[in-house]
Amino acid sequence: MRKIIIDAFPDGKVMNYRELNERIREAARKGFEEIEVKNVRGQRFIGAGMKEKVKIRVYGDAGLNLGVFSEGPDYVVHGCSEYLLGNTLNGGEIAVYGDSWDITGMGARGGRIFVMGDGGSRVGIHMKSFKEKHPAIVYGGTVKQYCGEYMAGGTIVVLGLDYREAIMNGKRLISKGKIDPEKIREHKGNIVQSDLGAGIHGGRIYVRGNIRDELLGVYAVKGELCEEDEKELTPLLVRYSELFNTPIELIMEKEFTKIQPISSRPFEKVYDATPI
Repeated sequence: MRKIIIDAFPDGKVMNYRELNERIREAARKGFEEIEVKNVRGQRFIGAGMKEKVKIRVYGDAGLNLGVFSEGPDYVVHGCSEYLLGNTLNGGEIAVYGDSWDITGMGARGGRIFVMGDGGSRVGIHMKSFKEKHPAIVYGGTVKQYCGEYMAGGTIVVLGLDYREAIMNGKRLISKGKIDPEKIREHKGNIVQSDLGAGIHGGRIYVRGNIRDELLGVYAVKGELCEEDEKELTPLLVRYSELFNTPIELIMEKEFTKIQPISSRPFEKVYDATPI
């Protein structure tokens, strides 16, 4: 495998995000199959719009819009990610060994996003499916308000696991080999917050464990798990287990609560159809 290393902090200075992204694209055009970007200091738009089949490893904390409009690459972030991770993602896989905050996967139309840690608000807003494309977001920790807001398709999974004690040697920039599965804990309290699935009209949200009805958003309802749900969940949970050294038996210790739309057209009565 042809590999190249790009330093995003050369000579002790933060490389401008435009220059960094051009160097990443140039490496992909030259046929490198793996691009390692070290010393990332919040640079934005990493991998924006790329279609090449390449693995991009990010060491450090990524800025806004990592993977925006991306279709080909697979990303591994050894650190955290700021807002809008996987914005309008079209394909590929993103794995984050840390937290990823607000608006993850906004408008995603394909691909899969796996985050070991916690998320902010409006995760998965406006996600959608089209033909064979079915985006998915899996959070190992917790998420905040309006998760799955206005979803039109795709899958969101929230597991409620706590990895703070499980990160071996106290390393923050970690990988699978630095996670001690014996020290993975359960989060205490709610793992989702208010307005879960507000305005949802397609797709499904699966939350590990029970959730209170008052946390549901408008037009979101609980549904009974079925065989189709199992087929949808199992490969996502298996992949999550592989990425983050988390025993599948631990993940399956609790049943999942399914959140679905009350209707595919929940806002139909809101609009006036009277001809003008």
